[in-house]
Amino acid sequence: MLKKKKMFTPTNLYNELNKVKEITINQNNTVEFNTNQLKKLDPKNIYHINDIKKTCIDFRLRFLDAKLFKGVFPTEASIKLQQIEKKHGVSYENLKIMAPSKMFKLENYDDPLLFADLGNGYYYFIHKWGNDLHPLRKFLVWPYKNLINICIATIALSIIVSSLIPISLFTPNPSISDSILVHLFVFKSIGAIVIYYGFASGKNFNEAIWRSKYFNR
Repeated sequence: MLKKKKMFTPTNLYNELNKVKEITINQNNTVEFNTNQLKKLDPKNIYHINDIKKTCIDFRLRFLDAKLFKGVFPTEASIKLQQIEKKHGVSYENLKIMAPSKMFKLENYDDPLLFADLGNGYYYFIHKWGNDLHPLRKFLVWPYKNLINICIATIALSIIVSSLIPISLFTPNPSISDSILVHLFVFKSIGAIVIYYGFASGKNFNEAIWRSKYFNR
């Protein structure tokens, strides 16, 4: 019996990070940390903080200290870390994890990837575990990247919603001005919901939270 193909394939975070890295390499192929250390490392596992930052912002993820991670830290990850430390002749203490906010023990203000800090804005990938991200995550969190995106999304959604509302319900002879009024009303309503959800619940944009250890800042 043939298996049905899934309409959307889960997003592999490691692959997405590599896509960002490839673009960066094509734009700027310089490396700015100790060359003796570089000889011991696998170049394909080295990532600059800008690559990590862009990936976190695109998918609304956090890049925080491993000590804040509340998920299960697999034995395989520990073994890989020990093997890498032995091979490199160094002990990596400043470990970071890239994962969704719910995977961390975030403090109140008032699929994970494990990295080791190499210094000078570079990080060494150690291990990936857990499930892949929802295939639509990047699209769903796009409005929360920054203020411009949320405004564009609000306007687009209000246009769609207002176009579905029959103006004849309000007036027997609808005109362009009536359509504009309905659109403005819908835009105002959706905007109010966005503002309430964002500010009342302490939400912030992707660009602001990717390295924040606070759940409401």
